[in-house]
Amino acid sequence: MTLNLSASYSSHFSAPPAPLLQVRGLGKNYGDRIALQDVSFDLWPGEVLAVVGESGSGKSTLLNAIAARSQPDAGSVHFMTRHEGLQDVFAMTEAQQRLLARTDWGFVHQNAGEGLRMDVSAGANVGERLMGQGERHYGRLRSVAAEWLERVEIDVARIDDAPRTFSGGMRQRLQIARNLVTQPRLVFMDEPTSGLDVSVQARLLDMLRQLTRKMQLAAIVVTHDLAVARLLAHRMIVMQRGRVVEVGLTDQVLDDPQHAYTQLLVSSVLQP
Repeated sequence: MTLNLSASYSSHFSAPPAPLLQVRGLGKNYGDRIALQDVSFDLWPGEVLAVVGESGSGKSTLLNAIAARSQPDAGSVHFMTRHEGLQDVFAMTEAQQRLLARTDWGFVHQNAGEGLRMDVSAGANVGERLMGQGERHYGRLRSVAAEWLERVEIDVARIDDAPRTFSGGMRQRLQIARNLVTQPRLVFMDEPTSGLDVSVQARLLDMLRQLTRKMQLAAIVVTHDLAVARLLAHRMIVMQRGRVVEVGLTDQVLDDPQHAYTQLLVSSVLQP
């Protein structure tokens, strides 16, 4: 079911002078099938970018390539690191990529079970990323975990409960807390509201919108739901068969689509 949410805040974003992420000419094939072809864009600090398209359009392939979860066949990804400036992600060692993934980056999976340790406590799930940065004081770990459970609207009394006892919406909120506790500057989200009922989706989206604004967090959100894109994203990329066919401010693309494929996507959502 598609959410009927029309609020947007595209006009509230003003691009800083230098991009946080530069993607150039990404390409990937699976045998004879083109999964990505010549995908290029910049992402700015604090900007939320939606990547939309039908199943098989290349959205998740693009996300995984940018996040260094799979190796593209062509192109480059550069990220503006805190201390060393713009760095080629694929020129990094595996250790450097892992460090980036647990500090400046976060990754929110469609299935929260892939992003959580299901049999350890909620508090341990949140604190684990802090431990990866060297924090070892149990009291501080527990205190920060409790603070983040509150921020994602999970009862702190559940801090010692395992995620397998949580509802789908609670698991997704816990996964978000686990990712944001280290104050990353870029978070990748793969269909973060998929599989949740409409009321849970709306609550989760409102929370994500508030957190990205408050933390000035850059995000790339893959979604098939144009209403999710309108609510969360400043800018939108439309993909078809591995290619970018349209890009622009979210409201402009959705209210006045230029490409025939985008027009079809928008009309299929708006038709009764």
